[in-house]
Amino acid sequence: MSEQDPMVDEFDTVASWTVEAVRGLGADHALPAACRGSGSPAALDWLADALGIGAGTHLLDSGAGVGGPAAYVARERGARPVLAEPMAGACWAAQQLFDSPVVVADGLRLPFADATFDAAWSLGVLCTVEDKATHLRELRRAVRPGGGVGLLVYERTVAELPDQPEGNHFPDRAELEAAVAAAGLRMVEEVPLADLPGTPDDWQRAADAVDDAVERQHRDDPRWVRAHEQEDAIGDLISRELVVGVLVHCRAEAQGVPA
Repeated sequence: MSEQDPMVDEFDTVASWTVEAVRGLGADHALPAACRGSGSPAALDWLADALGIGAGTHLLDSGAGVGGPAAYVARERGARPVLAEPMAGACWAAQQLFDSPVVVADGLRLPFADATFDAAWSLGVLCTVEDKATHLRELRRAVRPGGGVGLLVYERTVAELPDQPEGNHFPDRAELEAAVAAAGLRMVEEVPLADLPGTPDDWQRAADAVDDAVERQHRDDPRWVRAHEQEDAIGDLISRELVVGVLVHCRAEAQGVPA
């Protein structure tokens, strides 16, 4: 990735700016801002229920961004998440906002021993990865046999998109199913994001306030402009239903036998 890559701008630079905005607005803005793009509380609750996340669950969040979803299940469920995220700025933000245990790591080469975690999830990450099977295989390897693997996938509904945002590789249904199977995972259940309640109004207001604060401070910065354009492009694809968000609950195969 180059220094002018919109992915770096969005997930590294803007992540650091988010910390500044939260410090100015108050700690109650941290969780809503950090969960933006990773599902509403209802979506996170659905996935946590599906994976059986509860008190003491050792959860891996691969591609964790600034750590909002992991912080949510730590607060609401008593889970013990560990974050892996390739962008150093996002890792720093997760530590600053939530004091999260986080490692700078590529999801294609996770620095954990086999069967370390009770469960794992990767939210909105698969569409940014070309080698999807390897990303999923690493999640499966890090989870104990029979453990749950949760995904938020932005799935392409057409053969070809009119506009392909840089750094994104949205899978269609067949590509998703093939990657899951190649990784030794089995789809158990799924739900479209659109079928779940949206973000609560108070969360939305808090997240918007953080976005507004970042914009006021950095709107003339080319990095903010690139990140904003990337966000708009993806939002347009979602609004036109050319890309749809789907939550997927998978299980790791146990010694070659379906879990």
